[in-house]
Amino acid sequence: MPYTYNYPRPAVTIDCLLFCKSNNQTSLLLIQRKQPPFKEKWAFPGGFIEIDENLEDAAYRELKEETGITHTTLNQFKTYGGVDRDPRGRTISVVYYGFVNPEDKTASAGSDAKAAKWFPIDNLPELAFDHNKIIREALGEYELI
Repeated sequence: MPYTYNYPRPAVTIDCLLFCKSNNQTSLLLIQRKQPPFKEKWAFPGGFIEIDENLEDAAYRELKEETGITHTTLNQFKTYGGVDRDPRGRTISVVYYGFVNPEDKTASAGSDAKAAKWFPIDNLPELAFDHNKIIREALGEYELI
């Protein structure tokens, strides 16, 4: 490769905030992690981008792999890059959000997700990584829903 550098580079991930509004209640889709770090904890569907894919494609791929959901449009929300946000090393995450209709909300765990489940946004479990901060910002300051 003509351009290589002798310095560490961060990893890049995507995370998906997927909402569903039904019967005057809004829910958020979470996955239960199968692997460390944060094994058994709830998190947003997401993961590392492949070296040859763009961010948006990675978001749709990870959402499908971990939840089976494909009927949604994702929009880029915000990027999170706190130095210590991931115990595996320096990781920057680009967060996407979308909405599904109630008839399209059936989710099934796949890939590295042990479970996939919808939670009312006013009754979320403790989340992995910095996902508590992300959802607070998405619901509060940015009023995504």
